[in-house]
Amino acid sequence: MRHICFLALLLWTAPSLPAFSTRAPISRFTFPQTDDAIKWAFTAVRSSDGAYELHLTATLGEGWHTYSQETPSGGPVPTAIAFTSNPLLSLQGAVREDGKLNKHFEPLFGVSVMQYSTRVDFVQKIILRHPVKTTVKGRVRYMVCNDHECLPPASKEFEVPLPQ
Repeated sequence: MRHICFLALLLWTAPSLPAFSTRAPISRFTFPQTDDAIKWAFTAVRSSDGAYELHLTATLGEGWHTYSQETPSGGPVPTAIAFTSNPLLSLQGAVREDGKLNKHFEPLFGVSVMQYSTRVDFVQKIILRHPVKTTVKGRVRYMVCNDHECLPPASKEFEVPLPQ
């Protein structure tokens, strides 16, 4: 008799259990939209004959920050920029970071982190080997955090035509 009562109770409550419900489950983990945390702009500026500067500019939402390329291991994911090979171009030096760099010890990671809030411009100098139309392609990988949470690392591809 106990088994029959248990079975009846189970069948009566099963539709309200998440595993048996026909309603879509509500996620317990929600992340803010990445677009609210960071927006990217990609531009190229001609600096002299055959020389250009590629600007990868991150504008951060209120309270958000992103990390330097030089973030130490054990900390958050550093910004990394990878360029697609193009035989018409020559990359000159390392990617420069322009922005207000804030360095502080982050207890969550146990390391000193280097981060940018509001805005940072990653700048790569480029030499065009031949005077023809071409584009610079690549991907920027980054992570954004605020004082309460970090979004999962993300990547953004870019393709920027060089002005004539």
